[in-house]
Amino acid sequence: MNPVRIRLAAAGDEPGLVAVVADLIAEDPGTRDPSVSQQWPHRFGLSSMKTWMADTNWLVLAATDGEAIVGILTGFLTEPTDYRPVRIATLHSLYVNPAYRDGGVGAQLVAKFRSWARNRQAQRMSVTAYAANTDAIRFYQRHAFTPRLLELDGEP
Repeated sequence: MNPVRIRLAAAGDEPGLVAVVADLIAEDPGTRDPSVSQQWPHRFGLSSMKTWMADTNWLVLAATDGEAIVGILTGFLTEPTDYRPVRIATLHSLYVNPAYRDGGVGAQLVAKFRSWARNRQAQRMSVTAYAANTDAIRFYQRHAFTPRLLELDGEP
C-alpha cells in the first residue's frame, strides 16, 4: 500500500469516484434506508459527478493509492437565506474503502473540507449521518461536528 494522497478530483476520475459512491450506498443507506435507490450510482452517478466537479460551489476530493481511488468526499456551499443568514458548507458524502480505514484518510478528507469551507467564508459546517451509524457519528464528533438536529422518518 502506497501513502494515500488527497487531491481535488480531476477529469477522468469520474468512473472511480462513482464506484466508490456505489460502495458507500451499498454499505450505509443500503443497510439502513430502504428508500434509497441502490441503482443511483449506476444510473445518475457519472452525470452527477461531472456536474459537481464543474460547479464552483461544490468540492469533490479523491483519496488515491497510486491510480486507485480509495475514498471520496463531496461537499457544497449554501448561501445565506432570510431564515438562516449564514453561509453553510455541507459535507454531502464521505467514504473510505474499509482496507484504508483507521489510517487517517477520513481525517485528512475532513481537514481538506474544513480548509475549503474556511477559504470560502463559510460560517458553519453541516453533515448528516444515519442514527444507526454510530461509527460515523463518533467520527464526525471527533472532528468538531456536534448534534444539532434530529430528523425522524416514517411511512404515511
